[in-house]
Amino acid sequence: MTLNDWFAKGMTFDTYVNSMQVNRDELLSLYEQVTLTDEEVAALAKRRTEPWRVIVLTADWCGDALLCVPIVKRIAESAGMEMRFLIRDENLELMDQYLTNGTSRSIPIFIFIDEVGKERAVWGPRSPEVQAMVDQMRSGLPPKDDPRFEAEQRAMYKGFRERLLSDRSLWQSVVNSVFGRLSEA
Repeated sequence: MTLNDWFAKGMTFDTYVNSMQVNRDELLSLYEQVTLTDEEVAALAKRRTEPWRVIVLTADWCGDALLCVPIVKRIAESAGMEMRFLIRDENLELMDQYLTNGTSRSIPIFIFIDEVGKERAVWGPRSPEVQAMVDQMRSGLPPKDDPRFEAEQRAMYKGFRERLLSDRSLWQSVVNSVFGRLSEA
């Protein structure tokens, strides 16, 4: 399948949100809270002459998707980009072309394509700042064979999720990282 075919197969944002069973309210809340600066909106408005589209590999249970999907949705709206959403585990043929570090099916992945379906940029699953936060949080976990590991990992994920929903500096790190990737394209 071509990237155009994958895009055509994808769900709209509304269809994706309506299908969500996990994190729906939180994703919509974040979407309502996320704003772009006037300078960011102006920069994105210049992209409206380039009819790019975005394929999003995601899943509703993913904390990184909870953070990144609403932010990239705001960016795409300002740039006039249509988005289509594909569930990772239902689209492994595409997912396996966009592995993180060549091995991991980490999501979300945002594939920016032009009007003929050529890949122009790929971003995801995290901004460098979010990755550094995750690395720091993981460094405090006991070894996997420690009986405390599972409980402490659950607590770590809970704290991670809470930060994603409240720490606007993390939101801005996603905006900055996506902007950086788009400016390279």
